[in-house]
Amino acid sequence: MSSQVFLYVGLLAVGLSIAVLVMAFAFDAGAPTGVARSLSLIEHGVNRAEVGKHELPATERLVKPLLDGSRGLAVRLSPAGTHDRLQHLLDLAGNPGTWTVERLLGLKGAGMIGGAVVVLLFAHLSLGGLVLALVASAVGFFLPDLLVYNTALKRQNILRRGLADALDMLTVCVEAGQGFDAALLQVAKSTHGPVAGEFARVLQEIQIGKSRGEAFSAMAARTKVTEVRTFVTALVQADRLGLPVAGVLREQSVQMRLVRRQRAEEKAQKIPVKILFPMLLCIFPALFIVIIGPGVIRIVQTFGQMGH
Repeated sequence: MSSQVFLYVGLLAVGLSIAVLVMAFAFDAGAPTGVARSLSLIEHGVNRAEVGKHELPATERLVKPLLDGSRGLAVRLSPAGTHDRLQHLLDLAGNPGTWTVERLLGLKGAGMIGGAVVVLLFAHLSLGGLVLALVASAVGFFLPDLLVYNTALKRQNILRRGLADALDMLTVCVEAGQGFDAALLQVAKSTHGPVAGEFARVLQEIQIGKSRGEAFSAMAARTKVTEVRTFVTALVQADRLGLPVAGVLREQSVQMRLVRRQRAEEKAQKIPVKILFPMLLCIFPALFIVIIGPGVIRIVQTFGQMGH
């Protein structure tokens, strides 16, 4: 049964290839040649979309049409609000590279189709193979979400660890006499990682016309870190009430150090519970073999001699 199916698929592929070649020769037969072709090329206007398309790398020209075709399938299978959810995930991940919601939806559709096709190629056309194909398509559909979520989680942890040092530098710059925007710029230039990127984005949003409170509120919406939300809330309230920013930054820096120390103590207290199961499953059996093993062997030998 499987050999007949592969034979039919091969014949179908050969037929499609022949049809494509015939169509290509048919279209080329009607195209102008010689001087007529040169004149048609001169009269043909330049399309900016075609120029931009040919300037793209080969991988982009090949992958983008596939993703555009599979995006429609992912959109139809996704529930309402998926676009906003994916955009929020990308914001949490820092919008890495050229990743967009449209490309992510295209990857979801391509992963679903690719997972099912790969399983069907290696499995038999049976009920079990169809079930495995459905499972593989579901995994391929949700795998891009999982990858973006994992990237966002790592970025949030790095942002939490680097916020205290950035606040210390920001406090020192403001207390030294710099303006708050200049201090933000100094921190963005002197530090690395997500904190520097978020501060640089806040400065860009302020430069294009947003108020300081709106820019920092957007920064709080792009993160799940509680310390960032607390810092933004205190800063926005100080800006509205006209309080000195240096005092607020000093208090927030002290509070951030306290939270950081408490979080380290919490992780240290969880270590005994985490190493309990590895010790029971891996270390204790080896110790029992090394310590009790020779005694067990001697007892067996002793009882064996008594039997003789």
